[in-house]
Amino acid sequence: MSPQAAQAHEAMTQHRGQQAGTLLNKREGYSMRYTMISLAALAAAVAATPAMAQDQTDPAPAVTVSGSVAVVSDYKFRGISQTDGNFAVQGGITVSHASGFYVSVWGSSVDDYVTAHGTAHQEIDLIAGYKHSFDGGVTVDVGALYYVYPGTRASIDKSASDFVEPYASVAYAIGPVTAKVTGNYAPKQKALAIDQGQSGLLKKEDNFYLAGDLSVAIPKTPIGLTAHLGHTWGPSWLSGPTDEYTDWGVGATFTYKSLTFGVNYVDTDTTFITPSSKDAAKGGILGSVSVAF
Repeated sequence: MSPQAAQAHEAMTQHRGQQAGTLLNKREGYSMRYTMISLAALAAAVAATPAMAQDQTDPAPAVTVSGSVAVVSDYKFRGISQTDGNFAVQGGITVSHASGFYVSVWGSSVDDYVTAHGTAHQEIDLIAGYKHSFDGGVTVDVGALYYVYPGTRASIDKSASDFVEPYASVAYAIGPVTAKVTGNYAPKQKALAIDQGQSGLLKKEDNFYLAGDLSVAIPKTPIGLTAHLGHTWGPSWLSGPTDEYTDWGVGATFTYKSLTFGVNYVDTDTTFITPSSKDAAKGGILGSVSVAF
């Protein structure tokens, strides 16, 4: 994965918070969901890319477009499967300006239990933000995510599944090591109610997600290592009735040209039983293959 594509992917995944095993960023902006795989791919790509010739003087374009497509063995959002333990196809595209502003679109296949109305089979994340790197290795990223779950509702269905989630992150890089702290806060909304407002009896909820990520690029190799720790405060339709829970994971990536192969172990300290009687929050090993463009 090229550094530009990895950066775009990272932005799209930060908003989703930790989405281990996903290609582009679900609730952790770049959340858009900065994922373990995106951080590792970025670090590995930088470490493996030769230095540019000193006499190259072509100015960088003011606007760049990048993206990626991936297949993952399970789409985990903050430790909870969105595909009932099955494969997912994901992809996204980012348009970035030299000023630091960017807009992105990211999507993934999901299972129908992800929404109360039960007819959504895709998640589409619309993202807009601003990212700036300072001298000394510090990078700040702020923006907002809008989660959309297309579906057909019956006329009597009063539920809401789409919601907004602002995010902010601070990353610090020292050589091949990058550490990042990300916060995502979704204010009280109907879609975050325990029943997504279907009954009209349960109150709107808000949700806060705090995550720490560490990535290491093995020098002179295409290999990257990652570690993640996140904590969710607030119940919601997507995380269950529990007031709070913790998710964590470790992973590794291998980058070859525009391809990135990833493997992650993801786990939580909660349970989330799906209609098929599976525990979507149970720990497991996830695999992914992505291509950047």
